[in-house]
Amino acid sequence: MEVLAALGSPRCSIMETTCGALLRELQQIWTEIGESESEKDRMLLELEKECMAVYRRKVDEASKAKVCLHQTVAVKEAELASLMAALGEHVHHAQTDKRFTSLKEQLASVAPLVEDLRIKKAERIKQFSDVKQQIEKISGEILGYSHVSDTAAVHHNDEPEHDLSLRKLNEYQAKLRSLQKEKSDRLHQVLEYVNEVHCLCGVLGMDFGKTVSEVHPSLQESGPGLSTNISTDTLEGLAQTILKLKAEKKDRIQKLKDIVASLLGLWNLMDTPEEEKSQFAKIARILGSSEQEITYSGLLSTEIIEQASSEVDRLAKMKASRMKELVLKRRSELEEICRRAHIEPDMSTAPEKSIALIDSGIIDPSELLSNIEVQILKAKEEAMSRKEIMDRIEKWLAACEEECWLEEYNQDENRYSAGRGAHINLKRAERARVLVTKIPGMVDTLMNKTFCWEDERHMPFLFDGVRLVSILEEYKITRQQREEEKKQLRNQKKLQDLLLTEKEAMYGSKPSPRRSSSFRKPNGIRANGNGSMTPTPRRMSVGGATPELLTPRSYSGRQNGYFRETRRFWFRGRISTKKLTFDMLFGSLDTGGKGDRDADCKFALEVKMPL
Repeated sequence: MEVLAALGSPRCSIMETTCGALLRELQQIWTEIGESESEKDRMLLELEKECMAVYRRKVDEASKAKVCLHQTVAVKEAELASLMAALGEHVHHAQTDKRFTSLKEQLASVAPLVEDLRIKKAERIKQFSDVKQQIEKISGEILGYSHVSDTAAVHHNDEPEHDLSLRKLNEYQAKLRSLQKEKSDRLHQVLEYVNEVHCLCGVLGMDFGKTVSEVHPSLQESGPGLSTNISTDTLEGLAQTILKLKAEKKDRIQKLKDIVASLLGLWNLMDTPEEEKSQFAKIARILGSSEQEITYSGLLSTEIIEQASSEVDRLAKMKASRMKELVLKRRSELEEICRRAHIEPDMSTAPEKSIALIDSGIIDPSELLSNIEVQILKAKEEAMSRKEIMDRIEKWLAACEEECWLEEYNQDENRYSAGRGAHINLKRAERARVLVTKIPGMVDTLMNKTFCWEDERHMPFLFDGVRLVSILEEYKITRQQREEEKKQLRNQKKLQDLLLTEKEAMYGSKPSPRRSSSFRKPNGIRANGNGSMTPTPRRMSVGGATPELLTPRSYSGRQNGYFRETRRFWFRGRISTKKLTFDMLFGSLDTGGKGDRDADCKFALEVKMPL
C-alpha cells in the first residue's frame, strides 16, 4: 500500500481503495474462520512478500527496458554522427536537456534522422559505385583492357568507403570527366590515324584491313560488344605504321619519278604517238606534283610501277635498235638551238663524225647520245644567259631594217602621191625616223650589256663565230663615216644650189622638165593602184640595202658569199644614180633631214590626213 501511495497517481488511489477493501474482506473472512492473530500476521506477511516480488520483477523489467532504451538512443546517436561524418553533412538535431526528456522522446527524435541519412548513404554509395565503375572501365580501355573483370568490380564494390561526402564525389566525377575527355581525344586521334592509314593504303594499293589488323583487330572488326581500342600501344602502333607507309610512299614516288623521267626522255627520243602515251598519262603528271598532292588511288601500287618499268625496258630496247637515228635527231636539235642563239655548236659530235664513230664501233651510241644531251643542256643554258642581249640585237636589227626601208622610201619620187596606201607608208616613215634616231643609243646599250656579260663569264660574246663587240665597233665606225659622207654631200648640194642660183640670175630661169610618167620603178619600189610608186614594205637583210653598216646579219651573210654579191649590186646601183636628179640623190642620203619631213607635212596637208 505504501508503494501505491508513493506513486501518487489517480490510478494508484483507486488501487489503494480496492486493495484496502479486499484486505478488510480477507480479515473478516479470517475472523469468521477463526484464524489466530499469529496466523493472520503470517499470511499477511506472505501476501506482502508476494506483492514485493511482483513489484521487484516489474522494477527489474523496467530497469532493463530503460537500459535498452539508453543503448538504443546511444547507438542511434552514434550512427547519426557516423552518417553525418561519412556524408559530410550536418543535420540539425535539437539538443534538449536529457534530464527533462524521456528516452522514448529522445529515440523518437533521432530515429527519423538516422533513416533519412541511411537512405541518402545508400544513394551516395550507388553514385560512388557507378562513378568508380566508369573510371575503372575507361582506365582499363586506356591501359589496353577491353573489358573490366567482374572480380575486380566486386572487389571494388566491397571496399569500404569512409568518405562519402559530396566533395569526394565531385573529385571522382572530375576524374571521370578527365578520363572521358582523354578517351574522346584518344578516340579522335585513333580515327585520324586510321583515316590517314586508309588514304596511304589507297595510294600505295595495299590492303587496308590487313594493315590495321596488324596493329589491333578492333581497328578493322566491328560488331556488338566490340569497341575501338584506344590504348597507348595502339596509338604508337598506328603512328609507327603511318611513318612506315609515308617512307614507303616517298620511296615509291622517287622510284616512279625516276621511271617517268626516263619514260618521258624515251618518248621524246622515239617520237612516241599520243595513243601510247595516254596509257601512262596519270603517272606522267607525277613529275609536277608534290608528295602531298599525290592522292590518286592506286597510283603508287606495285602493279603501276612494274607496268611503267616494263614500258621503259621496252622503249630502251627499241632505242638500242634506233640509236643512230636518235643520235642524228638529237644533233639536229642541238644545231637548231645553236642556230636560234647564233652560237657555234660543238663539232665533236658533228653528224659525219658521229656516224663514223658509230659505224666503226669506237664509241658506244648511248655514250655519244649522252654527250649530245650534255651539249644540249649547255647550249640551252648559254642561250638563256644570252637571251637579254639577243633580244636587244633583234631590236637593233629591226631598227636597221627600218632604216633601209626609209632610204628606199626617200628615193621614191612618187612617195607623196595621193595613191592607195600612201598614208600608211607616210606613218611608217615617221615612225622609222624616230626609231633611226635611237639606233646609236641601242648600240651603246648593247655594247655595255655585252661587256658586262663578258666580264661575268670571262669569255667573249660570239655572234655566229664573230665577237659581237667587234661587229658593233665596226658598225659605229662605218655609221660615223657614212654620216660624214652625208654631211659632205649636203655641203656639195648647197654649193651646187648656190651656183645654180647664180647661173639663173645671169641667164634667167628655165621651166622645170616634165616629170617622167614612166611606170618603170627602181629595185624595191612597187606601183600603186593609181600608177604612183611606193616602196615595197618587206624585211630584207641590212647588208643588202645598206652595205656600209655592218650588222650581225651581214656578218652571217659573209659565210655564204651573199654579202659580197649584195655589195657589188649596191655599187652598180650607186653608179646608175647619175641618171637621177640631184633631189632624188640627196634625199636618199638624208634619212632624217628637215626637207623630207617638210615634204611629208606638205603631203599630209594636201591629202588631209593626220601624220
